[in-house]
Amino acid sequence: MHASVSSKHPASSVRSADPGGRVSLEEVGRLRAAFPYFAGIDERAAAGAEPAQAPAYLDSAATSQRPLAVLDAERQFLERSNAAVHRGTSGAVGAATGAFEGARALIAEFVGTAAPEQIVWAENATDALNLVTLGIGEANAGNGVAGSERFALGTGDEILITEAEHHANLIPWQRLAKKTGAALRFIPVREDGTWTLDDARQALNEKTRFFAFAHVSNVTGMVAPVAELVELAHAVGAVTVVDACQSVPHIPVDFGALGVDFAAFSGHKMLGPNGIGVLYGTPEMLAALPASRTGGSAITRVTMEEAEFMPPPLRFEAGTQPVSQVVGLGAAAQFLTAVGMDRVAAREHELVERLVAGIAELRGVRLLGPADTSQRVALTAVSVEGLHAHDVGQFLDEQGVLVRVGHHCAQPLHRALGMASSTRASVHVTTTEDEVDRFLAAIAGAQQYFGTEVSA
Repeated sequence: MHASVSSKHPASSVRSADPGGRVSLEEVGRLRAAFPYFAGIDERAAAGAEPAQAPAYLDSAATSQRPLAVLDAERQFLERSNAAVHRGTSGAVGAATGAFEGARALIAEFVGTAAPEQIVWAENATDALNLVTLGIGEANAGNGVAGSERFALGTGDEILITEAEHHANLIPWQRLAKKTGAALRFIPVREDGTWTLDDARQALNEKTRFFAFAHVSNVTGMVAPVAELVELAHAVGAVTVVDACQSVPHIPVDFGALGVDFAAFSGHKMLGPNGIGVLYGTPEMLAALPASRTGGSAITRVTMEEAEFMPPPLRFEAGTQPVSQVVGLGAAAQFLTAVGMDRVAAREHELVERLVAGIAELRGVRLLGPADTSQRVALTAVSVEGLHAHDVGQFLDEQGVLVRVGHHCAQPLHRALGMASSTRASVHVTTTEDEVDRFLAAIAGAQQYFGTEVSA
C-alpha cells in the first residue's frame, strides 16, 4: 500500500449522495465551497458586498483554482513533515519520503494502469516534454550512453508533429531535429483547426521515428483518437509522445490502455500546485531514455571519471525535488477521484454544449475547432469579426468575465486559421451555467460596444 495524502477537508465531503449520477447544481455549489477562491466570490456576491458582478473564472485551461484540500495538504506537509526526501535514515526522512512516494502512487493510479515507477516528476509539462527530447539528444550525442540504439535519430529519419501543437510540443522537436539532422514534418490543420486520423495515416511512414501530438488541443478543444494514432505509429516503428495537459484534468485517462510511450501533463491545470509536472513513460522507454540532467540522487556510483545512474524514475530526478508540490498534486488527484472523472467529464460536456450552442447564435463570431461537441473538451476559442482579441478580452474583463486572449502558445495554428489571436473560455467542474451565459452576453456586448455587430 502507498501512503495517502490527507487533509482536514477531504474531497468526499463535497460528493453527492449519488456518486454514479450527474453532477447536480447543488453539488456544483458544494464543490465551489471547497475552493477558497470561489467560496469567497460566492459569499461576497450573496451578501451583496460587491457593486459589480462577481468574477466569472473561465480560464482553467491556463491555470485552475485549487481546493482547500490541496492547499492544506501542501501546507500541512511543510508545517509538520518537511524533511530531506530520500536523504538519510531518520524517521522524519522516512515519513517525508513516504508522503512523496505516496503521491507518486496516487498519480500513477489516477492515469490508469501505470506503476509508480512510470511517473517522473518534472517542473511542469513543458519541462517533461523537454526531458524526452533532451534525453533523445543525449542518446544521439555520440558518447555511447544507454539508449543510443533505441533512440537513434539522424539524416533520413523523420519527426512528426501537428500544426496544432502548443509551442511546448513544437520547439523542443525543432531543436532536436536541427541537432540530429532529422526532418521535422507536420500534419496540417483543416479550415476549423482540426486534423484527422486519415491525415495522420497519410503522414506516418517507415521514416517516422517519433510522433508527438496533443491529446486535446488547447485552442480547438479537439480530442485526438489516441489509441488509433498510437496503433498507426507503432505499426511503422515510431515512438509516441502525447501532450496530455488538457485531457488529464477533464476526462478519464488510462495511458496504459491507450498504449502511449510517453505523456506529459501539469499539476496547475488539474487543481494542483504550480511548479510540478509529470512525465509518464512505459517501463521500456524510461529504461532506455538517457538522463538529460545529472547530479545527486539520480546516481548509484560515482568516480572521478564516470557515473552510473539509478533506474527510473529517480534517474530523471536529480537534485532536491519540489516535495510539497508533489504532495499537493497527490491531493488534487484524490479530490478529482472522489468527484469521479467520468462525472467531471459529463458535467463539463454539458457546459461546452451550452457554450457552442450560444456561440452559434452570435453573428460575426467564429468558433475555432469542431462544432460537434462530442469531439471537444472543456474549452472554446473564438474570433470576433472586426475586433482584436485583446480588445475583446479587455471588455470582458470589465464585465467581470475572466478569459484567456492571445495565441495561447500556438502561433502556427492561429496563423493557419488566418488570425493572430483568439479569445478562449475554458470550464471546469466548478463552472456554472450563469458564468457561461455571462461570457456569451459579454461577447455580444463587446460587438455592440465597438460597433461591430453583424446584422441579420
